Amino acid sequence: MKRSRTVEWEDASATAKAAGTMAGLDFLREIVAGRLAPAPLGSLMGFALEEVEDGRAVFGFEPAEEHYNPIGSVHGGVYATLLDSAAGCAVHSTLPRGMAYTSLDLSTRFLRPITADTGKVRAIGTVMSRGRRTALAEAGLYDSSDRLLGHATSTCMLFPTD
Repeated sequence: MKRSRTVEWEDASATAKAAGTMAGLDFLREIVAGRLAPAPLGSLMGFALEEVEDGRAVFGFEPAEEHYNPIGSVHGGVYATLLDSAAGCAVHSTLPRGMAYTSLDLSTRFLRPITADTGKVRAIGTVMSRGRRTALAEAGLYDSSDRLLGHATSTCMLFPTD
């Protein structure tokens, strides 16, 4: 039986323009509040930024069949995307106006399988260290019982947007 999914998203250019005019925490809070559109990738994959504070970001995700690999569990690339997003946004939340970041690396560990039966999961990113040019963050992926499903560390390069 064929299945399908329709994905809708808002124009990402307005959000991208706003990113350069605001401190990172203010920018991410505008996304959480719905005053700025989230990244189209979240609509495609079905996850959203739900909480943000200085040095911390939390994404929510409902796993479903469209996230499966051929053996019937959520694909590792979905884990990695959630963990990268949480770690990266945690770093972004610490940046002043006029600064941006990009991920330099992502080291992941997949600890437990995720299926549609797992229910909602959270990716929680925190900044471990931030300097002038790089930041180190970690992220954990948790089920509703707070069991760790996956973990990642990420190094991000910081740079001026001018």
